[in-house]
Amino acid sequence: MAAIELRGLTKVYPGGVKALDSLDLDIPDGEFFALLGPSGCGKTTLLRTIAGLETATGGAVVIGDRDVTGVQPGGRDVAMVFQDYALFPHMDVTDNIAYPLRIKKVAKGARREKAEEVGARLGLEHLMDRRPGQLSGGQQQRVALARVMATQAQAFLFDEPLSNLDARLRLEARTFLKKLQRELGVTTVFVTHDQAEALAMADRMAVMEAGHIRQIGTPAEVFQRPANTFVAGFIGSTPMNLLDGAVRGDTLEVAGCKVAVPAAAEGRLTGGEKIVYGVRPEYMAYSAGPAEGALSGKVAIVENLGASHLVTLDVNDVLVQAVVPEGSEPAVGDDGHALPRRDRALVYRDGELV
Repeated sequence: MAAIELRGLTKVYPGGVKALDSLDLDIPDGEFFALLGPSGCGKTTLLRTIAGLETATGGAVVIGDRDVTGVQPGGRDVAMVFQDYALFPHMDVTDNIAYPLRIKKVAKGARREKAEEVGARLGLEHLMDRRPGQLSGGQQQRVALARVMATQAQAFLFDEPLSNLDARLRLEARTFLKKLQRELGVTTVFVTHDQAEALAMADRMAVMEAGHIRQIGTPAEVFQRPANTFVAGFIGSTPMNLLDGAVRGDTLEVAGCKVAVPAAAEGRLTGGEKIVYGVRPEYMAYSAGPAEGALSGKVAIVENLGASHLVTLDVNDVLVQAVVPEGSEPAVGDDGHALPRRDRALVYRDGELV
């Protein structure tokens, strides 16, 4: 096990495309750390640069107090699970798990024994003679995990390993993977574009955009207090309401309505200044009757989320969303009023959290 440190890490591809721009990052020993961001933000490039599969243009990669920036992938003592699992189709499960040990010239008997031990731990003992083509997606994923475990590397690197699984299996797999990582205590870096995976699994996470890290924090910190409007708009299964507004004395004018200044921004705003008001749909109290400080309008859309409904209000031609419990959803065309929780609402100035 080992901490991972990145110092000024930069990656520029031919043609001047800067995939990573002077990144600094510290991942403590034993932490489950998620890299989250939209496609093309640089998260997979960052993971591959840690692994040594991409060569850094500048900066340093330190794993376990050892600068490995110029070290080949095989000498970095890390193990990686790829999106497609990268299993050898002509090998059975035992040989797939044992392959990294074969590269390290471990004796055949010892590596088969290790493969069987790890395979049994992951519930693969009845599949050891099968080839990848005879396995389900979830079984292939466990073989890939077993191969990583067999290496006993200092750090595990995962590149969207759940993306090829169906929805139900993904839920089971992320629970299993998090439990396994806790038991092993191995430093783990997990790349995903799925916010639910990052929020559910990570001890801490980084949200990336265009080669930059826009915020680092625990899932709760990133969800409840996004540091900027990019993170605010990206994080959350239902996007945060980000509404243009202005300071009017001791209140805010948002979408033609007066709302209270959020508790976190009290005493930090100047009269007349333009702001962006942010509040998640989950933190809006919906009512059919008027309420002081609410955003009031007509119900435009009602979306069924299962145990709740997402209600979209047209508030003076501005769309505002609120989550309401199952059974209390309004009808399209009804008058509606969404009252933001003052302790959960946020204010952004020039794109940054006030």
